[in-house]
Amino acid sequence: MSERKKLRVAVLLSGSGTSLENLLEHIDRGLPAEVVLVVSSKTDAFGLERARRRGIPAVAVPRKETPDITAFNDALHAELAKYEIDLVALLGFLSLFELRDRFEGRCLNVHPSLIPAFAGHGFYGERVHRSVLEAGVKVSGATVHFVDAEYDKGPIILQEAVPVLEGDTPDTLAGRVVAAERRLVPEAIRLIAEGRVAIEGGRTRISR
Repeated sequence: MSERKKLRVAVLLSGSGTSLENLLEHIDRGLPAEVVLVVSSKTDAFGLERARRRGIPAVAVPRKETPDITAFNDALHAELAKYEIDLVALLGFLSLFELRDRFEGRCLNVHPSLIPAFAGHGFYGERVHRSVLEAGVKVSGATVHFVDAEYDKGPIILQEAVPVLEGDTPDTLAGRVVAAERRLVPEAIRLIAEGRVAIEGGRTRISR
């Protein structure tokens, strides 16, 4: 696939960037996409260093320095506007991203549960896995979905279930969920790059 046809992706993150690294490794192996920008909500996020090591423009827009969510998103969109972007991928991004009539149907998020369970404002990271264990459910998993105006509410693209095992801790459960995320994110981006995902009536339809 030519460079012109690769899906141009901006990654928003807040932490170490392991999901970014996973995506880049899949791109190295032929995923028809390229990461053209990485933006972090934290200045010390190691994900920025991962991007810079690969020559990808990387910038911090510190959330703690911009307490107003509207002003924070103003700054995010100012950075995104500098690049031609086909898709925004929220990979461990811990703040609300406003689509602003620019990225509807062009922004995805990965969440460490089977949405709509254990999802919404305040459910992220260890909190999700601890809540799963406290509820005593037997299955959890990962979800990749399009972003809308609410936390974890947009149309679901892909999901993968993982078992909740006797004796699990938040960390052991997280390990299996993360492994599922590593498979789902590149596959969702591949489907989008190939033009196989459509949103109809608030749901996604994936064509063959």
